[in-house]
Amino acid sequence: MNTGAPLRVAFTHIPQQFWAGGHNYQSNLLAALDQYRQGEFTPVVFAENGDADAELDALARIPGVEVVRSGAFDRRRVGLAEALGLGVDRAIAVEFRKKRIDVVFETARFFGWRLPFPTVAWFPDFQHRRLPQLFSPSARWRRDVGFRVKIASGRTIMLSSESALRDCRAFFPAIAGRASVVRFASRPSPELLASDPVEVVRQYDLPERFFYLPNQFWRHKNHQVVVDALSILSARGIEPVVAVSGSKNDPREPDYFEKIMAQINERHLSRNFRYLGMIPLSHVYALLRVSTALINPSRFEGWSTTVEEAKSFGVPMILSDLEVHREQTAGTARYFGTDNPGQLADHLVRENQNIKPFSVRNLVPGLDERVATFAGGFASTIRAASQSWQKGKSRLTTAPPKPD
Repeated sequence: MNTGAPLRVAFTHIPQQFWAGGHNYQSNLLAALDQYRQGEFTPVVFAENGDADAELDALARIPGVEVVRSGAFDRRRVGLAEALGLGVDRAIAVEFRKKRIDVVFETARFFGWRLPFPTVAWFPDFQHRRLPQLFSPSARWRRDVGFRVKIASGRTIMLSSESALRDCRAFFPAIAGRASVVRFASRPSPELLASDPVEVVRQYDLPERFFYLPNQFWRHKNHQVVVDALSILSARGIEPVVAVSGSKNDPREPDYFEKIMAQINERHLSRNFRYLGMIPLSHVYALLRVSTALINPSRFEGWSTTVEEAKSFGVPMILSDLEVHREQTAGTARYFGTDNPGQLADHLVRENQNIKPFSVRNLVPGLDERVATFAGGFASTIRAASQSWQKGKSRLTTAPPKPD
């Protein structure tokens, strides 16, 4: 422990190509810590050697953030067996010691039940329990084992919503008492708002009024209901445009994107469903700022990054009727059933009829308070984990020897 000095907190880089929402979450968190908890923490982001230079350079530009490349964090490296069998991924532990880490923030990976550092495990959601049909038996097993070993290892658990906390209590009741809820909030950096929204709209050949759907093409993101809603409207002679961006790669279902796009062609919806590709984050924000509304049709979310980003600009939202979406928006959005394209179609028509002069939205008042709360919740969780660890060590060193 660095007494009197900033706590050095280890993060593992989340590449945008694998999980855009997680990448944006991490970037926003590091920026929030710099802005609202300056001097309390030194975030150290560990990345594999092959991670994108541009992403790591952007993280390194956040004041106070250190970026470390190491082969120990290569995703192809098999460290899990060591973490489970020996209790610690030794190569990872060596890197943490080299960089004088005080606390570890553990995301998808597991570093071992004997990892000699206080550790906070972030569980974004319990999708594999709520939607088991979207996972192969082996994938469900691996994910569940991952949760269980982190819980058994005594990790402090961080969740993103009250909805996730209710799931946590239902599926893992023994840990609910040591799980904290830290709600994500997004405040884009000035450099991400530098793109001219009017020019970005022109670049992608979009009309002045369009809906925006920036979700990765994973089955649970439920693009299908949007395709069906557009088909309903097309039959009525109504032709809204939905701009869609995000990765088209889903390792669980590699042909999912092609299936969706085949339907777009068969139903003659190419003018309505516009796939833009994997676009720069600055363009995502530019499109949000001028869109008619955000659409998130997902079947499951832990705490939606795209919804949070839309909230930052006061963008109207049309969302699947999930408990967490209502929690996140406090009932201010339009909601539809995940299998109800007719309801979605009606919302699209109503929102399109809500004619307002074209304008570029700016960040909403009160956003700083939300982001400060996010940073404060994370800081409290990290410090609680550190203090609990120190108390545990103290009890071990002061306990009398057991009698023979």
